Amino acid sequence: MPAKEHHRIFRSNWLRAAVLGANDGIVSTASLITGVAAAQATHGAILTSGLAGLVAGALSMAAGEYVSVRSQADTEAADLRMEQRSLKGNSEEELAELIDIYVERGLTRELAAQVARQLTQHDALDAHARDELGISIHNRARPVQAAVASAASFAGGAALPLVVALMAPGPQLIGWVIGASVLCLAGLGALAAGAGGAPKGPAALRVTILGALAMAVTAGVGALFGVAA
Repeated sequence: MPAKEHHRIFRSNWLRAAVLGANDGIVSTASLITGVAAAQATHGAILTSGLAGLVAGALSMAAGEYVSVRSQADTEAADLRMEQRSLKGNSEEELAELIDIYVERGLTRELAAQVARQLTQHDALDAHARDELGISIHNRARPVQAAVASAASFAGGAALPLVVALMAPGPQLIGWVIGASVLCLAGLGALAAGAGGAPKGPAALRVTILGALAMAVTAGVGALFGVAA
């Protein structure tokens, strides 16, 4: 018996939201903390800004992800309703359309006709949704799942630089926050790549460089305004 395959495409929806949320949580909160710290703010103000960034960012990620994926879900539902009406009013034309799809994929017209008729008898809407519209149970938009994954992962990512800022000595706070955040970004990139079956090295390097750049720029802006003040 062949070994059972475990395809990673089924993870795409929640994995994208979780990785985006965690990465944004680390980068935005660490950047906020380093920017405020570079402006010579008090330790209490730094922690307050970091906590505010965590809460606001998690809520913003949840709302934005929900609205975005809800729009996708609404579009899918509208297409399915349109397809359902067409199946009721033009069943023969829809069958011919399904046959043509299978012929284009390499089946003979005779075999394509047999497959199309059997799938139509089993579940016509499912066959057209999957093979005509590209909508399947595995890639349907799930707004609530995406929103929860984004908010939770953002909060988890944002908690890291906040905890480091809480524990780090004042003079070394910026260095500790940036260093810990960069290491976590590298680990997050590698973990996400591994879960998705992609090469870990390039993913970790890409996330690390972009995150470090964002933190460095924010710290520079904070220092500039701190001096100007």
